[in-house]
Order: sequence, then structure tokens, then C-alpha cells
Amino acid sequence: MKIVSQNNRFFATAVACVLAWPLWVQASAVEQFKAFVANTKSARGDFIQQQVKLVDGSPKVSKTFSGTFLFARPGKFIWTYAKPYEQVLQADGDKLFIYDKDLNQVSIRKLANALGSSPAAILFGSGDLEQNFVLKDVGSKQGVEWLEASAKSKDTQFDHIGIGLKDGLPVALELRDSFGQTSVLTLKNMEKNPALKPDQFKFVVPSGADVFQQ
Repeated sequence: MKIVSQNNRFFATAVACVLAWPLWVQASAVEQFKAFVANTKSARGDFIQQQVKLVDGSPKVSKTFSGTFLFARPGKFIWTYAKPYEQVLQADGDKLFIYDKDLNQVSIRKLANALGSSPAAILFGSGDLEQNFVLKDVGSKQGVEWLEASAKSKDTQFDHIGIGLKDGLPVALELRDSFGQTSVLTLKNMEKNPALKPDQFKFVVPSGADVFQQ
């Protein structure tokens, strides 16, 4: 009876461990991403962005950028390029501000016109993904589950948007535009739902900057 009891305890423990195992272990990329959008109202982290071109039929990195990001749904974000030059894309939910530090110049446009069916709408939009995109699983690559997002709108500038997920978080994006240019973004050190200030996304025009309304 003692052996049976031990076996029963072992079996119960094993079952409990299986039930407690994170759901994303078996989840597809689409399932992981929908769960991320549903449970993540804000996030911050770092990124590396590489522009890739085909040279003699082989992909070559032509430019590399790096910086930080912060977003809060719906439609609020700060995307900061730190290297090789400084530029900030910031949205307050209504307007998008693009600040070029070297030129000391700010461009302002309506956020709705800037987001639409763009990749930013996937990460930073309202979360109603399937209103603007068709999502499809495309398999695993190097331990990352990938999905493809196809814009329903005909006027989008991107032919392909790929999103890679691992452990329930987006870790990479692949963007190919209508001219055949590809950008690959790697997202790192992501913190979900950080504490934010009430005026976190309010943009203040730098002193002396030229301002252009678009």
C-alpha cells in the first residue's frame, strides 16, 4: 500500500506539472500573438532594425539601427532611434510626431492616416487585429513560431509582414515593402504592462525646432 501511495503522489504531481505548463509552449504563433495583444496593454523594450538587400541573389544587411520602444494601446507609442542617428516617432493617440534631432525638425500628421494597415497598427493599435489583417501561421524557424499578417486594405505599403513569437512574446518582425526592400526587427528586453505616467506620451516640441503639419 505504501508503494501505491507513492505512485499516486508521483502521478498527481506529474499531472499538476503538466496542467501548470505555460499554454504558449503548444500554442501556434497566431494564438500566442492574440494572447499577447489581449493581455498586454503596454510594453517597453529595445530593438535592432536591419535593412536587407539582395546582392547577387544573396541577402546582405545594408543598414543597422538600434533604439528603444514604449507603447500603450490604443495608438500611443514612442519609437526612438538612438544609433546611427537620433530620431523619435511619437504618438499620443491622436497625432504622430516625427522628430529629427540633426535637422531639429518636427513633422506632425494625423495618427489614423499614419497607422491604418501598417506594422505599427499591429503592435500599437486598438487590438482589433482581424479588422485590418488576415493572420496565418507559417511554421517554426530556429525555435521561433512565425505568423504572416496580410493587410485587407489595398493601399498598404507592405507586401509582407511576418511576426516571430517565442515564449508568448513577439521577438522579431520581417517587413517587405512594395519596392522589394526588407527590414528585419529584433525586439529584446520586453517588459509587459510597466507603470506609466499620465502624460507619458505627450510630445513637447524642442526649442527652436521647425514644425511641419502634414
